[in-house]
Amino acid sequence: AILDARMYAPEGEESVAREINRLYQQGFQRFIVAHAAGHRFIGVGLGPATSHVRIDVYNSSGDYLSSGIDGMQVHVHNNGQDQLAQIMKAGKLVVHGDVGQTFMYGAKGGEAYILGNAAGRPLINAVGKPRVVINGTCLDYLAESFMAGNPLKGGGFVIVNGITFNERNEIVDLENPYPGGNLFSLASGGAIYIRDPKRAVTSEQLNGGEFSEFSVQDWELIEPYLAENERLFNIPISRLLEIDKVPVEPSKVYRKIQPKTVRALQAEESWVTKETIS
Repeated sequence: AILDARMYAPEGEESVAREINRLYQQGFQRFIVAHAAGHRFIGVGLGPATSHVRIDVYNSSGDYLSSGIDGMQVHVHNNGQDQLAQIMKAGKLVVHGDVGQTFMYGAKGGEAYILGNAAGRPLINAVGKPRVVINGTCLDYLAESFMAGNPLKGGGFVIVNGITFNERNEIVDLENPYPGGNLFSLASGGAIYIRDPKRAVTSEQLNGGEFSEFSVQDWELIEPYLAENERLFNIPISRLLEIDKVPVEPSKVYRKIQPKTVRALQAEESWVTKETIS
């Protein structure tokens, strides 16, 4: 179904979002929304188990797009607005631009690929297993109070590539991949994998997090998501694994940030194991 958003209200019973709901009930599974102009709640309300659904949105979509989705794909062919993919459970969100405030607030799962930057407080209070690639950077408070388990055991994580594009559409490294002062603050689970070849991000920017070893297992975990990112946006993994045009190992460019509580729990688990053995 192809919908001309100019024919619909921004929200409410006569909105694009409600029309998609009605068409879905009639059996439609693929939707193209053209000429969007701030139309809200696109992709919301289709119910559970929607992996067979895909929505493509052109022009300027509105707030709350893909919030609460459970399996569908939503592709935004422009910048996104605020509150995208809140409480997302499963599925895939692809944004060919930037996203606004509180992106993926309280998300529980799913994948998201952002070509550009995220505004403030992305992925705060997220739990479960969201897997996210942000190719640019964020304003601040990325993954505040993140509670997404152990990424190496099925938990969630965020990859920040810290790149932009010049006037010739060539990939350029940002001088600082994360300029904010609160990265992964108050987190108790999950991880941030930040591409930081110049080690510009400091411990002072972490409030409750810490740098930890970037292992072979970490690379094996994130590489498939970077491969999908390459397929979607033509951002080669080989380019991401360069410093001054020289190929390097993943551990030379990517850094892992985990909650300090992980180290405390590991120490406690070790103590419990010793007590049990003795």
